[in-house]
Amino acid sequence: MFYYVLKYVLLGPLLRLMFRPRIEGLEHVPDTGAAIVAGNHLSFSDHFLMPAILKRRITFLAKAEYFTGPGLKGRLTAFFFRSAGQIPVDRSGKEAGQAAIREGLGVLTKGELLGIYPEGTRSHDGRLYKGKVGVAAMALKAGVPVVPCAMIGTFEAQPPGQKIPSLRPVTIRFGEALDFSRYAGMENQKAALRAVTDEIMYAILELSGQEYVDRYAAVVKAEEQEAAKKSRRMPLS
Repeated sequence: MFYYVLKYVLLGPLLRLMFRPRIEGLEHVPDTGAAIVAGNHLSFSDHFLMPAILKRRITFLAKAEYFTGPGLKGRLTAFFFRSAGQIPVDRSGKEAGQAAIREGLGVLTKGELLGIYPEGTRSHDGRLYKGKVGVAAMALKAGVPVVPCAMIGTFEAQPPGQKIPSLRPVTIRFGEALDFSRYAGMENQKAALRAVTDEIMYAILELSGQEYVDRYAAVVKAEEQEAAKKSRRMPLS
């Protein structure tokens, strides 16, 4: 119930006023039945903008840290994310990927929309990074279509580290649903999972026009942070 209060009364109207979103290709999102909406991830605002403009309820897999913060602020944040249709997923440890897949399949088996960011984390520089194969595993196991989605302008509106987004228009663009029925029964084959994931990422790339990096975002981010630390430790000559 609170999901719809957020969508139509509290958060949705505010987001539309702040970002004045231009929506393209909304007809590609099925009106009924299970489907995955796979998008790029440029901003914290992405979590709320897409649910605000979709006609149907959508459930996102979100990092568990949003649900485990300390104190009153942490409890309020967790309540907010749950009310907004987010499911916590622990991204650490060997079983993290399987846990995410189980949670996602639970949503899909109920005939609902599942939202996922295949990159696994927000882009720290606005580029599109290599997708993780969990989205492919869920699509093949559940036998559902994948609708690619591109958020355009949200990085500029709220880049990493900026708590309050800037007032500027953004575009949310959906592409034609991708059918992977030709891969039926191949959900345990690594080559098939990579092929499906790469096709999804290419569709997102065509919609977004971003520069593509064929590496995982988390790895690149960690390398850049380590390089920055070494740079700060170097003595001045």
